[in-house]
Amino acid sequence: MDLDSQFPGIEDLKQRARRRLPKFVWEYLDSGTGTEATKARNRQGLDRLGFEPAILQGPQTPDLSTTLLGTRHPLPFGAAPVGMSGLIWPDAEGHLARSLARAGLPYTLSTVASQSPEDLAPHIGDQGWFQLYPPKDPEIRADLLDRARRAGFRTLVLTVDVPVASRRERQTRSGLTQPPRLTPRLLAQVAQRPAWALGMAQGLARTGALHMRTLDKYVADHPNLPPTAHIGYLLRTSPDLDYVKWLRDAWDGPLVVKGVLRAGDAPTLEAAGVDALWISNHAGRQFDGARAAIDALPGLRAATRLPLIFDSGIEGGLDILRALALGADFVMLGRAFHFALAALGPKGPDHLIGLLQKDLVANLGQLGVTALADLLAPIRLDLPPSVA
Repeated sequence: MDLDSQFPGIEDLKQRARRRLPKFVWEYLDSGTGTEATKARNRQGLDRLGFEPAILQGPQTPDLSTTLLGTRHPLPFGAAPVGMSGLIWPDAEGHLARSLARAGLPYTLSTVASQSPEDLAPHIGDQGWFQLYPPKDPEIRADLLDRARRAGFRTLVLTVDVPVASRRERQTRSGLTQPPRLTPRLLAQVAQRPAWALGMAQGLARTGALHMRTLDKYVADHPNLPPTAHIGYLLRTSPDLDYVKWLRDAWDGPLVVKGVLRAGDAPTLEAAGVDALWISNHAGRQFDGARAAIDALPGLRAATRLPLIFDSGIEGGLDILRALALGADFVMLGRAFHFALAALGPKGPDHLIGLLQKDLVANLGQLGVTALADLLAPIRLDLPPSVA
């Protein structure tokens, strides 16, 4: 199969993923919350940003490398955390970790992933980031950090934009419950996707039932969960500034705070010793009244000298350049890597990295820019009035 000709963009991977996944899995991956207005605003916000292409620049060879948190990466993007990735494809976290490590790019493992830090330890190289949903219990919190550190994860990412559970109505309408269970309705959906069903059956035969393996260790301490809850939600809490300071003292590597949208929060987090801010509205999955994440970027860039990581709505190399041009230092993609897995299996992540690289080169050529740092000064963007 000639992947470059059949799947030249993320949209091609997305459409094949939709055809291959059972409806409830697709809705889990693709849905936002509410009417999905925030998800739409992310796309609209990126589309408003236009460049003025340069001409008469002569032959150019762009340099796509960048440095983030002391590490030089050959490309300016990586993989964002997605909970229960194993629902999309068997050994999803393993496939992603290996692909990103080969490419020299960061892979972020979610606290509520279907594999644990220990499972991923042989595969992350020096590119492992661990995303923390903040446990309420300080002993569990300390233990999770110790496990992540021992497994070789170097960067800790605290997610702060999930103080309560989101509703994700599309996901609910599909029949997916929490905790997930295979009802006759879901089994009928599975029967319509034989390739996915076979792959999952083979994968689960090797690994056992799909669940949040990182949290297995703590389940025995909470035997009386209500039927509508799962251990992942029980361990979450709404962190405050003291929580961030505790993490700063407890973690000896880079600390990133994910879910920042207000410029006014930047000085406080900077003073608390955070090493980078991750601008995100959870890709529209958490709060349907959030502004487009890209619209928050200029104000945050003006408010801090800390590195800025960006996600939410990225659908190609041009979107990556838009974020970099507004001041982001690095870009993360979540859904896109999972579209690639669902579409192509283990080949998917490598293919996505390659097509994004090609897209970046093509668009930088149009702009007459050879280094990513040069995007900031000479490029004029057609900004909406609120951020112009």
